[in-house]
Amino acid sequence: MLEVLVVWILVGLAAQLVDGTLGMAYGVTSTTALTAIGIGPALASASVHTSEIFTTLVSGTSHFRLGNVRKDMILHLAIPGVIGGIMGALTAVFLATTRELQLIVGCILLFMGVLIFVRFALKSNLKFKQERPKWTAPLGWIAAYLDALGGGGWGPIATSTLVTNKMEPSKAIGSVNFTEFFVTLAETITFMVFLGLEQFDWLIIAGLIVGGLAMAPLAAYACKKIPTKVLGVAVGAIVIIQSIRYVLKYFRFI
Repeated sequence: MLEVLVVWILVGLAAQLVDGTLGMAYGVTSTTALTAIGIGPALASASVHTSEIFTTLVSGTSHFRLGNVRKDMILHLAIPGVIGGIMGALTAVFLATTRELQLIVGCILLFMGVLIFVRFALKSNLKFKQERPKWTAPLGWIAAYLDALGGGGWGPIATSTLVTNKMEPSKAIGSVNFTEFFVTLAETITFMVFLGLEQFDWLIIAGLIVGGLAMAPLAAYACKKIPTKVLGVAVGAIVIIQSIRYVLKYFRFI
């Protein structure tokens, strides 16, 4: 039992390091590990989001204290995100996720990832927009809906879209991390009601929570300190990697 707990603590540490620093990949990393040991998609997503209640609370608070969160983004991401998350969780419980959706999301993310990577890697004079995008609310709904379906997607979709729209990477990452707590809470409650608490493997969830909590403040601090250009290139690279994962999954290579 102790060995199993340690393994999932390490998974939680690794997942939160990337997520807290780059604004994405906690769900994808953890869900991949869960499905690899035979846990079904809906239960895997539910387990990951249960652990994320705690990790996103600490991570979001850390980002807020460090000044990484744009206050004008909070309600516009959180409220539609909660609605989209509940709807996505219900879809995951009662309906099968379409493979075509994975391919579409993968192609969109690949395009945005390349765009972000090229912009930050090749341009020396980077300028960022200060106004809030008008389509923030629809973005919150879509990102949360897809997140609940696959156990990961809130960060890659929301963060990459905001960075593509020329928002400063650290602000995009911090704002997405902060609002993720509310989205995750709504998704988790929905999963618990319709799947039942007895379905959850609480040892795995405990390991993910411990690892994530230990890493969250450090990852938020790293996000604040990493140079903007480096952070942008890293965001682009991780989005490209995740988009390729979606495409490979569609063609059943993974």
